[in-house]
Amino acid sequence: MPKGCPITRAHLPEPSLRRLPWYLAFLTTLRHERVEFVSSTRIAAEVGVEASQIAKDLSFLDIRGKTRIGYEVAALESALRTYLGFDEPHNGIIVGVGSLGSALMADRGLQRYGLDIVAGFDINPRITGTVVASRPVYGMDRLAEICRTWDVSIAAVTVPVENAQSVADIIMDAGIKAIWNFTPCRIRVRDNVAVQNTSIYSHLAVMYNRLYSNPSEL
Repeated sequence: MPKGCPITRAHLPEPSLRRLPWYLAFLTTLRHERVEFVSSTRIAAEVGVEASQIAKDLSFLDIRGKTRIGYEVAALESALRTYLGFDEPHNGIIVGVGSLGSALMADRGLQRYGLDIVAGFDINPRITGTVVASRPVYGMDRLAEICRTWDVSIAAVTVPVENAQSVADIIMDAGIKAIWNFTPCRIRVRDNVAVQNTSIYSHLAVMYNRLYSNPSEL
């Protein structure tokens, strides 16, 4: 088991990258159960991915199991956490402190994956100046200042869809290079800015469609 990952994250195919947290979650469970070794077959049975695909995904990171032994659970878990960036500290902000934004600010579980929400921002005067989950909420006029002070690298956008693009523009003007977009709007970003779309409503629509058209897919 190598200590480091010799390739950059950009070299890993995105479908493989999306599967790695599934493997990590199962490995964490196994470690808590004091399991020392695990085969790709057992991982496959748990996460619903072919064992050959798991082996291929891990081989991109130059991680290979041992014949008749499998993977060392603790070492593989550590390697995946490091590769996925969960061990690296990232300061983030929430823009739009409504019900979803407030929930994200209160979710201390994000810190276990390297994301510390340091502040929230909103335009509602009844919200600005308050504190949510021990984190201050500021007006939008202080966004650039606070982001510089805290060296913020990630902004989560949880505003109404009609405000999504204008808020994204403000975030980019503040120098933030990664946007976690929770709105259904496909925001336009600059070439040097990463965006991840996580629309709860889009996923809800897919679930409804499967529920009524083909329940066997659930």
